[in-house]
Amino acid sequence: MIDFISQPWPWYFSGAMIVLIMLLLLFFGKSFGFSSNLRTMCSMAGAGKKVKFFDFNWRDQMWNIMFLLGSILGGYIATKYLGSPSPLRLSPATVSDIGALGIRFDGRLNPESLFSIEAMGDVKKMAILLFGGLLVGFGSRYAGGCTSGHAISGLSNLQIPSLIAVVGFFIGGLVMTYLLMPLIF
Repeated sequence: MIDFISQPWPWYFSGAMIVLIMLLLLFFGKSFGFSSNLRTMCSMAGAGKKVKFFDFNWRDQMWNIMFLLGSILGGYIATKYLGSPSPLRLSPATVSDIGALGIRFDGRLNPESLFSIEAMGDVKKMAILLFGGLLVGFGSRYAGGCTSGHAISGLSNLQIPSLIAVVGFFIGGLVMTYLLMPLIF
């Protein structure tokens, strides 16, 4: 059984699981999104006493917190116990492109040149990660949700604002990839 679980699965399996989860959420009248968990945790900590945005019944969102914790636990188990010992396979063109940006591909999902303790000593890399995190946080709040909430849940519910947000995410990703990343790296 472990051999079966630890093998790479086809891409369409995850798509089918997303469909199943979305059907269950629609059936139970729930809306999915990871960024809403931050709002829930702030509310749990008492931020609703100071800021109206956090003043809501956070107990109604405990199912989403459990989903978040399950995702973290599942990711840890998959990485620690079910991960493939063989290196990640990327196309030679992708390896060449990220190499041109100064990122050495080492066969891992998170390259050591960006995500190691030594990389944290590089002021430029830390500034990029900090600024990127601030932009993601601002964008999630400004768009009223994150990519998973809008692209998966919002589009499943046929929400026009989610369609606009997803189009914006793609345009932003293209601008970042083709215009800004070459300037930053």
